[in-house]
Amino acid sequence: LIFTALAELSTREIAQTELALGMRENAQAGKQGGKIAKNARVALESKTGKKVVSPINYLAPRKTKRIE
Repeated sequence: LIFTALAELSTREIAQTELALGMRENAQAGKQGGKIAKNARVALESKTGKKVVSPINYLAPRKTKRIE
């Protein structure tokens, strides 16, 4: 969850700094923000020797009832 927040904050800051306008420029900012979060996650996993997301701590999406 914290890495998602890092990606979102990084994306917003990059978009604001570069004055991103339109879908293409904002998508580029999104990729850069996601890369920052990925690098942080990989660094943490490397340092601790543990995966951040594992079958043990993964929460499956809740099933929703559909109204027919």
